[in-house]
Amino acid sequence: MNHLLQLSQVEADIGGSRILRGVNLEIKPGEVVALMGRNGVGKTTTLKVITGLLPVRAGAIDFNGQSLVGKSVDARGRAGLGYVPQGRDIFPHLTVEENLQIGLVVHGRKGADAQKALDQVFGLFPVLKQMLSRKGGVLSGGQQQQLAIGRALLTDPRLLILDEPTEGIQPSIIEQIGDTLKLLKQARRVDGSPLSILLVEQYVDFCRDVADRFYAMDRGAVVVSGTIAELTDDVVRTHLQV
Repeated sequence: MNHLLQLSQVEADIGGSRILRGVNLEIKPGEVVALMGRNGVGKTTTLKVITGLLPVRAGAIDFNGQSLVGKSVDARGRAGLGYVPQGRDIFPHLTVEENLQIGLVVHGRKGADAQKALDQVFGLFPVLKQMLSRKGGVLSGGQQQQLAIGRALLTDPRLLILDEPTEGIQPSIIEQIGDTLKLLKQARRVDGSPLSILLVEQYVDFCRDVADRFYAMDRGAVVVSGTIAELTDDVVRTHLQV
């Protein structure tokens, strides 16, 4: 099997309106893939059908050799999907430590394994270790994003899905998140397999810096894809600029 995730001719509706129109997408083990496009073309909807938040109308979604169609959100998480949605969805009234513990509990990680996972997250995001007793809701946007990514990593995902991770974040933190994604490309999961990352992002320079390949969507379908070197200024002008 040369792919971890494969979407084949995926269609989906919201409120009776067709949003996805035959989406094809593939992610190989260990690579970072950017899903790009203007607002309203179906990027977040694509993530929702992958994670199970929205049912597919037609098509196939295969993940690690198994079909995801019809599986619950929880089952997909246990299969190895880690999702950081737009807006981050941390628990604002829980502390940083409690937010992180939820990631460990969901995956059933305890003892030395849990501590090793926490140490890895603190190595990537040192600010979290300094703020363990602070409530999630008082963190800055960048700190909340780091907490959300760290919590997702504690579930030991095969595929980490990030929806607009740079949105509303100061440039220095964007750079740190980019550096973190590069480090994660070299990282290994508990079973020794590589981590893959699917990134929905409109910040072109960020995608060029961290991604291996890209897919650009328009009107609910992928219209162009290739290696990140093929994300030329002409492609950006034609398919990505407003």
